[in-house]
Amino acid sequence: MLKYDPMDEKTAGYLTTHLLAFGYLLRELGVPVSPGQMLAALDGLAYVPITSREDFRAALRCMLVLRHEDLPLFETAFTFYWRTAPAARPASQLLHAMVPQLPLPRRQLRLRRRDEPDATTEEGRERERLELQLTFSRDEILRTKDFAQCSWEEVQAVKALIGRMRWRVAERPTRRRRPARRGRHLDFRRTLRRSLRYGGVPLQLAWRETQTTPRPVVVLCDISGSMERYARILLQFVYAITEGLGKVESFVFGTRLTRITRQLRHRDIDDAISLVSRHVLDWNGGTRIGDAVKAFNFQWGRRVLGHGPIVLLISDGWDRGEPAVLRRELDRLQRSCHRLIWLNPLLGSPGYAPLTVGMQAALPFIDDFLPVHNLVSLEQLGAKLAALSAKPTARRQRRTPQPNL
Repeated sequence: MLKYDPMDEKTAGYLTTHLLAFGYLLRELGVPVSPGQMLAALDGLAYVPITSREDFRAALRCMLVLRHEDLPLFETAFTFYWRTAPAARPASQLLHAMVPQLPLPRRQLRLRRRDEPDATTEEGRERERLELQLTFSRDEILRTKDFAQCSWEEVQAVKALIGRMRWRVAERPTRRRRPARRGRHLDFRRTLRRSLRYGGVPLQLAWRETQTTPRPVVVLCDISGSMERYARILLQFVYAITEGLGKVESFVFGTRLTRITRQLRHRDIDDAISLVSRHVLDWNGGTRIGDAVKAFNFQWGRRVLGHGPIVLLISDGWDRGEPAVLRRELDRLQRSCHRLIWLNPLLGSPGYAPLTVGMQAALPFIDDFLPVHNLVSLEQLGAKLAALSAKPTARRQRRTPQPNL
């Protein structure tokens, strides 16, 4: 039984070159194949009979495929690349038969046939040329992929994309005024000073306008067990808006409320998240949203709600506390802030309905009910924050907001 020996030139032949080319083909199709996996595959083939096609396929699949969703791509690439040329169908027919089985539109593969007649030769026949064009973008796939379904490599890519986002929040008017060319408020001091040039006659009027400043943002993020799939990526989002906006107060809660604003001011994002995980005692525990909001209202409300901030409450709505406490505290919180936005990662799932007791109790007191399950939802949130009106919403007319998908 013939086995592959990488140290023997007679048995090695061109197998190493073809195996590296096959790994390159997998990477071009979107299968994450690392150099370490290729080295492991080369070493592993020394224990596999390379004359057995099924054993050869199983060995490569075991060492080169890490995700279940990449198995169809591997099978298609293996059948195409390691085909037996003499007795098999022509390459054009085989490629046309294999490509439609690929999971579109994750990797959009397009075949193009082009006939090029050669009129200058004696043969004068047409030749077929097949071109395989990879037209997918990994960033476009990640923009619409749910955070809970991302692999470790995709999570790292998502974190990098979140770090490159630019955040801007709507401005609020202040009590201060500044000089302006036009306006509604007359600047009497500057007008009187200018009138001295004309013998005390106010020929030139000076105006003032109201200064504006970006609204502060307060983030309350749920880090309980039901939010485990989203918590770390959402903390990356909280870190990003803290770096981008500046005036951000951040809190996390499970069964208790913990302020993490100081930890997120660290320059390195990985060190900041590590500090948060060590500082929070109820990570992956239960959820008491009403008690956490009550602790925020009574301990931190007067400190951080004094300038009409925008409050982002991130939670899936699963609550073990009393609904009456949640209703009372959300009512108090909504009346104290400019706008209360509830971000639910489950809202992006098809067929989701806010049927939990916590969500039913919270909906009448929420100004905006938005999803936060992928990068597209974060981009929509950024557009929402930048376009908020300067006027607060009507507090007396209670109505259940419609989910903004």
